[in-house]
Amino acid sequence: MPALVFDCDGVLADTERYGHLPAFNRTFEEFGLPVRWSDREYAEKVKVGGGKERMRTLLTPEFIAAAGLPGDPDALDEQIARWHRRKTELYTGIIGSGSIPPRPGVRRIAAEADAAGWTLAVASTSAEPAVRSVLELAAGPGLASRFSVFAGDIVPRKKPAPDIYRYAVDRLGLGPTGTVVIEDSRNGLLSALDAGLGCVVTPSAYTGEEDFTGALLVVSSLGDPAPEERTGRTGNAGSTTEVLSDPLGADPRPFVRLADLEFLLSAAPGAK
Repeated sequence: MPALVFDCDGVLADTERYGHLPAFNRTFEEFGLPVRWSDREYAEKVKVGGGKERMRTLLTPEFIAAAGLPGDPDALDEQIARWHRRKTELYTGIIGSGSIPPRPGVRRIAAEADAAGWTLAVASTSAEPAVRSVLELAAGPGLASRFSVFAGDIVPRKKPAPDIYRYAVDRLGLGPTGTVVIEDSRNGLLSALDAGLGCVVTPSAYTGEEDFTGALLVVSSLGDPAPEERTGRTGNAGSTTEVLSDPLGADPRPFVRLADLEFLLSAAPGAK
């Protein structure tokens, strides 16, 4: 059966601006570090895969001296790990508060895929506790339990390296031509492509201007029908999918359906 593999941050929920950034800055404050990342600065930091890796970008000789940090590399690694553990605690608290909504269509299309017998997974270079908290937010506890989760430091290289997707495909026993990845960034897209996987992109807060050449489809979001279409009741409007790039002619409107993903798998270059 086919497989649907989601990235986490920016795909399941738009977590970078309202989750990770404040968690990083609160961590820096708690540890007395002389830095607070602005929104503009963090827009560059998100291009670095992995939270610990982003923290390591701080470690210039000037910063180490200003923060009174040890010069020994092993001691610095321990310090980074300590910061990152606290940052993950703060981040999961933000997610648990419910203040960041899931992205449109994630729960709907995951439920459709699960009902159709597809394999569901999340592959992310974020810490596993953080990934699981976002997955439960986006999918709900019941559906989240149907996912395999591959996250954190289980592979040596972070995205844009293909390691995490190769690892997921290998562990799940999947074939690359039957797997579609949902990503939000160029780094994630490159990771999926280098692993031989087809990729749909739903850009997020910091990635809208990136180059998504090679994606099977680029859309504003997976989209959701209006509540009255789902329940027969009136309510707030749904989220309509805006098609940004559609090289294979899927035309997934007014929102992306499982049938659209099936079409992309069958029409993708290299599909049998």
